[in-house]
Amino acid sequence: MSDRSDPVFRTEHDSMGELKVPAEALWGAQTQRAIQNFPISGQPLPRSFIRALGLVKAAAAAVNLRLGHLDSARADAIRAAAMAVASGEHDQAFPVDVFQTGSGTSSNMNANEVIATLASRSAGVEVHPNDHVNLGQSSNDVIPAAIQIGATLLAESELLPALRQLAAAIEERAAEFSAVAKTGRTHLMDAMPLTVGQELGCWAAQLRSAEQRLVDTLRRVRRLPIGGTAIGTGINADPAFAASICAELTRISGSEFRSAPNLFEGIAAKDECVELSGQLKTLACALMKISNDLRWMNSGPLAGLGEIELPALQPGSSIMPGKVNPVIPEAACMVAAQVIGNDAAITIGGQSGNFQLNVMLPLIARNLLESLSLLGAVMPLLAERCIQGLKLRQTRIDEALARNPILVTALNPEIGYEAGAAIAKRAYAEGRPILEVAMESTDLSEEELRRLLDPLSLTRGGIPGVRER
Repeated sequence: MSDRSDPVFRTEHDSMGELKVPAEALWGAQTQRAIQNFPISGQPLPRSFIRALGLVKAAAAAVNLRLGHLDSARADAIRAAAMAVASGEHDQAFPVDVFQTGSGTSSNMNANEVIATLASRSAGVEVHPNDHVNLGQSSNDVIPAAIQIGATLLAESELLPALRQLAAAIEERAAEFSAVAKTGRTHLMDAMPLTVGQELGCWAAQLRSAEQRLVDTLRRVRRLPIGGTAIGTGINADPAFAASICAELTRISGSEFRSAPNLFEGIAAKDECVELSGQLKTLACALMKISNDLRWMNSGPLAGLGEIELPALQPGSSIMPGKVNPVIPEAACMVAAQVIGNDAAITIGGQSGNFQLNVMLPLIARNLLESLSLLGAVMPLLAERCIQGLKLRQTRIDEALARNPILVTALNPEIGYEAGAAIAKRAYAEGRPILEVAMESTDLSEEELRRLLDPLSLTRGGIPGVRER
């Protein structure tokens, strides 16, 4: 008789024999073996992936019922249990580590066993994990399909709305500051002027370009390899299964999916996931550029550029009273760094399609879905807690602009490059406005110089002082 303090187990079996499983666990022997075999990170696959797995199993049951391969009692029970998994009711029943068998078989069997247990209880008949829940499927087509479904749903529900929110917030502030001239910078050095609206408009354009690229890439991510089963031939699946399950997934998810034109490709290679990760990396680069520009513009406030003031959200130092830091742009930069790192891992994962199967699918799933979630979470913070509350320090902007020696570039057509360079060097050395030095160094009148050197007019391009014909 066992000690009362010992955990209570039940005995399960699979093709390798018997195994003890915690009595209360919804999973079976194959999941238990995976728990024992992969005590690596302590990280299970993300909620968005488990949701997608549940949707695949629910759609498969509905299709197998329609095609006459499952009876209604089992099909209905599987479908209900799978949708409960998709909705997050049983997340604690999915403990298998990310770092497991490269096909994700352990996670597929985790889903099969959990759903079979739940369905058996509700149907009153035995529901087998392989013969019924996994009918017409293989881990090799289920797992890549679940990655693509999870990524698509996250992109649609979180990433793209967040991206559009941030772009719209920047565009709104850009319009507000469309007539405010400031010093431009190249190489972190003073350059020709532009408006604050133009500077912010560049950020918004980066985000809108990223949106277009992502929408285009998602067209390929929506092409699912489900129905290819083991290697792409569709062995043990009804010929109508592939198209039918994509139609059912479209119905129950609210997002459009279709069968991949080549099922072998979708199982052996995850190029569409590598492509999507590349687009996320590009977006991360844009966010890091925007966030670092904000940090530079906010720097100081006395010894830095001090052109803008970001909202004060929290004390910035445990030792320096009154210090306030640009915490949201810093968080965004860290998210961007993580996404760029995830892309490197996904790239290696994408290379690992050995003949007919990619064997780093869980790694791709974890990193791709994390990148989507992180970006989707941080962009609204940038919009709401940074861009919307941004204030200009107009006096600081005007002072720097008046002393910018590079304004002399506007005089090139009148006095030539070398004379302009001499004026710029003198103005910088003497700490004087370029207008004063130009009045002493050229034959141009003060009125003409003011017209040629007007910063706002210089933001419109063209030849200074020459009207458009």
